[in-house]
Amino acid sequence: MCRVLKVSRSSYYKHLNKVESKRNIENKRLKGIILKIYNDSKKRYGAPKIREILISNGETISFKRVQRLMNNLEIKSIVCKKYKPHSSKTEIEGKENILKRDFSTTTINEKWVTDITYIHTLRDGWCYLASVMDLHSRKIIGYAFDKVMDADLAIRAVKNAYKCQKTIKEVILHSDLGAQYTSFKFEEYISSIKIIHSFSSKGNPYDNACIESFHAALKKKEVNLVTYYDFNAAKIAIFEYIESWYNRKRIHSSIGYITPQQCEDMAIKSA
Repeated sequence: MCRVLKVSRSSYYKHLNKVESKRNIENKRLKGIILKIYNDSKKRYGAPKIREILISNGETISFKRVQRLMNNLEIKSIVCKKYKPHSSKTEIEGKENILKRDFSTTTINEKWVTDITYIHTLRDGWCYLASVMDLHSRKIIGYAFDKVMDADLAIRAVKNAYKCQKTIKEVILHSDLGAQYTSFKFEEYISSIKIIHSFSSKGNPYDNACIESFHAALKKKEVNLVTYYDFNAAKIAIFEYIESWYNRKRIHSSIGYITPQQCEDMAIKSA
């Protein structure tokens, strides 16, 4: 048979007694670890974050190799679709943009950002989540969830952040120009706790990109993957995402691939 097919006998026996290469064995091992990290993140992590976790666990692996192994496993992170804003040059009198897209900080409680997003339920219809993020740690330091989107919802989120952070000297709070944030009631409250209010320019979410990004990821990686029966079911899921996952488990590229809670703890310790 070897003579007819013009194959050497040595090649035939080598194929017959084929031994799996060390590379293939290593790839199988890494695939198992990658799949576990991916599933533990509820399919939220892509190659960059998976690689960082592998390295932190003592593995030596390139970004390209992680990508290749993920492609072999046919897995990928849930991707957020980019939004193209339609900005307006019209300035709103008395609503100054103090932040001006300068998201840099030296420690916690210097700059906060806040926004409201919609979450749908079958029985109770649309519900609303107001969130407050600290730009230094990227931690959600306060939030409120309700069936009504009004100034009280926005105030409760900031009030929770204020209580959670305890010691505050002078904080810039940035928001959009929504009616909840421009209301007299909201302005009266933040003035009473000596918070400086900064506003996005009209129609431009990039001025408030960090909290917009958080809400977009929340939608793509949690809310849009399930159907909530009612307000309480959605409230439990949001609590789990923010407190159990986002603040304490999700590593964040902009703060050096650590969690928001770790970043806050480090800032408190260094202070």
